[in-house]
Amino acid sequence: MKKILAMLLAGMMVMSLAACGGNGGDTGSNSQADATNNAPADSGTNTPADSGSGDGNYNIDVILKTTASEYWGYVQAGANAYSADNPNVNVEVKGATSETAYDEQQNMIETDLNSGAYDGFVIAPLQADIVSNLIANASAPIVAVDTNIPSDKVLSFVGTSNEDAAYMGGEKAVEAAKAAGWSEIKAIAISGVQGDGTATARLTGYQNGVNAAGGEFLEGEIQYADAVADKAVTCMEAVMQNHPEGIAIICCNNDDMAMAAARAAANNAAYANTIFVGFDGIQSACNAILAGQETMSVAQEAYDMGYKAVAAVVDALNGKELEKFIDSGCSVVTADNAQERLDTLKSYLG
Repeated sequence: MKKILAMLLAGMMVMSLAACGGNGGDTGSNSQADATNNAPADSGTNTPADSGSGDGNYNIDVILKTTASEYWGYVQAGANAYSADNPNVNVEVKGATSETAYDEQQNMIETDLNSGAYDGFVIAPLQADIVSNLIANASAPIVAVDTNIPSDKVLSFVGTSNEDAAYMGGEKAVEAAKAAGWSEIKAIAISGVQGDGTATARLTGYQNGVNAAGGEFLEGEIQYADAVADKAVTCMEAVMQNHPEGIAIICCNNDDMAMAAARAAANNAAYANTIFVGFDGIQSACNAILAGQETMSVAQEAYDMGYKAVAAVVDALNGKELEKFIDSGCSVVTADNAQERLDTLKSYLG
């Protein structure tokens, strides 16, 4: 019996030594297996298969509403400036030929999303709801710029709070109308594309700002000019026909329309003291303000918008959590600060 017990104890000691040897010996195989099992699965969430994001080099696609305007030129310059400051980030900027070339932009988005050539996207949608459907199955990070996109695929919106900015413009316009001698301060808006989210937000801001400051926004007389100058002239002619006595304030969706409306009314004495309000604060607007051809402009920081949008995509690719809204800032340009603004804008475009 003693021999049997001794044999059992000896066997147990051998097994114990073997187990200790397994834990303290060559664990490379087990460690490698553990590392493999614990690594995150490559789901492709932020990294297209053909992209260079594995080594920190990124290809970012920037699809704007159009590249055929001064304002969008600043957004483009800001996006390209980020690439210049960060050589590991390649930025490709494109846009439709106009802000009503909907199919053209949709084709760009569909083609680029399916190409596998880009690590991330910055998109300024012409039709936000349609773009939302286009990106529904996207795996790369997407940041909206200038106009938000109602989609959970969009990690952040970089831009101006259009409603708040236009509110500020409406208030300043009423102040200027009072200073210009208007006793009955009525405002009519010449807007962009009817139904466009940005245009709607600006209309709401203008309306609330004018009314809050003691003016009267004529909601039933909104004119739509599709964000182009030629149609703004036609709209302004209609306003003058309907109001031969003059109108205190004309609020426009962008500077091109405001300048066009002011030109159309230049020879009408009843509109000599009308406050023409633009939106964007571009160079041509600054020149027009300095020349007395446009009264003021609500200035977006378009250059910063482009720069910050690309930076946000890169942050997302690097694993950072983004704020849902990144404010690019705004201000009101008047004759008092137009020259300073003009000098700054010229520096952006070299």
